Amino acid sequence: MNKGSALLALPLGILAVVLFAACGSPAGRSKTAMWEARYNDRALGRVTPEQLLREVGLQTDLIPPGKVGRYKYRPMTPRYITIHSTQNYTGNAYNHALALKRGALRATKRPGGNRIGFLTWHFTTQSNVAIQHLPCREQGEHADFDGPGNNYSIGIEMCEHRGNDIALTIDKTARLSAYLMYTYGIPLKHVVPHYHWPRISPSIKDPHKNCPHFLLDRGRPGPTWQWYLRRVQLHYNRLVPGPARSLG
Repeated sequence: MNKGSALLALPLGILAVVLFAACGSPAGRSKTAMWEARYNDRALGRVTPEQLLREVGLQTDLIPPGKVGRYKYRPMTPRYITIHSTQNYTGNAYNHALALKRGALRATKRPGGNRIGFLTWHFTTQSNVAIQHLPCREQGEHADFDGPGNNYSIGIEMCEHRGNDIALTIDKTARLSAYLMYTYGIPLKHVVPHYHWPRISPSIKDPHKNCPHFLLDRGRPGPTWQWYLRRVQLHYNRLVPGPARSLG
């Protein structure tokens, strides 16, 4: 008997249950509900800053000072955290770290645009690791050219390569965001998407980039972004006050 015939043969009461179950399947659930299904929040407890950083799984692999995207020192007092997504479906966090160190991520250096000729940011996250590329008190080149996004924000890129668990990547990024908030005194309202920083340039049609695209709704911050901020706040609230290691 084929599936259609089997459904028609069911009593109405049972048919309603089957249809309800189908609507409750992953295809009918919101993406945030599917991400949350990957978490075990009941097991979360209070943590020191150092314990939270261990949950992040941080590895340090800095761009060499005096080379490529760090060929000159550009100090920064971090006031914001800017969240990105790579939109690179083949490169993992280690690939991005290597590309940054080799100066492979070039950009046209010009007035009103990229200031150093390279793309740079502070951290890349994926489901099993977070890699640091720049000290947090050095400017990156990841947001809005010579604007506050580059001048005052810590940039985090989330990986999207095939095989990576986006849900776990988001949660790892939320934990890292919470740690950075605590360490550098950054308020939650200053955790922003790349979209937040307009890129003012004659060559760019839409100054607000749809990034990180999977945390935006129709290309703009909305309920999904607010869900992410609640995730950050959840991990921040777990912190027991204590010393936090500076990340540069």
